[in-house]
Amino acid sequence: MRMNEGVEWAAHVCVLLHWLDEGGLTPVPASRLAESYDLPAAYLGKQVQALARAGITESLPGRGGGIRLARPASRITLMDVVAAIEGGTDAFACTEIRQRGMNAGNPRTEYTKPCGIAHAMRSAELAWRRELATTSIADLAAATPTRTADAARRHFSTA
Repeated sequence: MRMNEGVEWAAHVCVLLHWLDEGGLTPVPASRLAESYDLPAAYLGKQVQALARAGITESLPGRGGGIRLARPASRITLMDVVAAIEGGTDAFACTEIRQRGMNAGNPRTEYTKPCGIAHAMRSAELAWRRELATTSIADLAAATPTRTADAARRHFSTA
């Protein structure tokens, strides 16, 4: 399964916003987030908008405004971020080719249950989603060296 790079960017932004929030440094302009990771501002902006639509981040207007997490990092899972960026569609879509071609004339009763391939793919995807749902942004932040969080706070406390 391949996810677009926006998932990585969005997850890093959420961890960064958590660290900055702990340091009293949020909200942060989206352009500043992009600059901090040397990312295209327009593209990162799209990821941040997707996070906002999902209720993960919120935007505060005006001077001193910017982006911040909309809820505690402990209540935002990696699955929330993936779903916000990638959408909620299934990774595998069974098109039932087993009912075509050489099998087109078979009785419909042979196809009342999903095929083994569809079942295996769905089981694997559910396991993947469950695993991502067990990891919060706070967990990811805690697993990162303290010096990384401190350096991020120092970076954003200047200018």
